[in-house]
Amino acid sequence: MNNLLPIITGFVLIYALLVLVGGIIGYVKAKSQKSLISGISSGLGLLVAWWLCRVIPIMGLGLATIISLLLFIVFVIRLFRTRAFMPSGMMMVLSLMATVLFSVGLLAAEGFLQ
Repeated sequence: MNNLLPIITGFVLIYALLVLVGGIIGYVKAKSQKSLISGISSGLGLLVAWWLCRVIPIMGLGLATIISLLLFIVFVIRLFRTRAFMPSGMMMVLSLMATVLFSVGLLAAEGFLQ
């Protein structure tokens, strides 16, 4: 787990920044206040998770897993509603990958993967 935690913590930061910037871009391009609010709140939540990963890894990875799973669900709904892969489908795939990665990190941090 010692080698895995810094890598996953870095991915939490990258994912947080992508979500944050994505919300801002959604507002700029489509004037979507929903994108702005959800992007900023989710991005800030993931930044908190990133900080927690450095202090209390289990809590940080748990929070990151929950947020990425919720974002996955939101983007699945948006993809079915809009039928356009960009940006909903891309963010759905990214959120699914993040959820799996953060879940593996959480299991490893709790000692289930030795």
